[in-house]
Amino acid sequence: MHIKDFPRLAVGASGTGSLFRSMIKKGLPITLLFADQPCKALEIAEEAGIRTILLPRRGKFNPTTGADEGRRKYTNELETALHQYGIELIALAGFETVLAESIFIFYEGRILNSHPALLPLFKGKYAVRDAHRAGVPFTGTTIHIATALLDDGPILAQAKVPILPTHTDDTLWED
Repeated sequence: MHIKDFPRLAVGASGTGSLFRSMIKKGLPITLLFADQPCKALEIAEEAGIRTILLPRRGKFNPTTGADEGRRKYTNELETALHQYGIELIALAGFETVLAESIFIFYEGRILNSHPALLPLFKGKYAVRDAHRAGVPFTGTTIHIATALLDDGPILAQAKVPILPTHTDDTLWED
């Protein structure tokens, strides 16, 4: 398979870019990085010569109801940008904005999410903290197909990470 045979891939990130950096090191042909706030992932993309889009969140979103007008507007702006670059596949690598349903309809089955816990346990933004405080012996990571329901799509792969007595929320996040 040649690089030209790969779909046009965009990666979404909000933070340190550790997952994004790993994707670059694996040689994935990434067309675009999009971020919802200034973050280290944008710097990593620029160093690697990958196009970037910073589309900051505005206002508060309600991840429970999904009916927030701000979320729909944000998602529409993101969709417009992704279409401009001909994006065919999206990988969410620590992207913290919950998107509106429209993007999951257009990209059905083509949005992958990396979640820092073993789904279906510990959904949402605070999954690492919640797993750590729950006293479970291990947590992990889940790769799943993202859907309009938060952290609820079909699971593709999971890997366990033991929770050690020396872990803090931050060190567990990086493991």
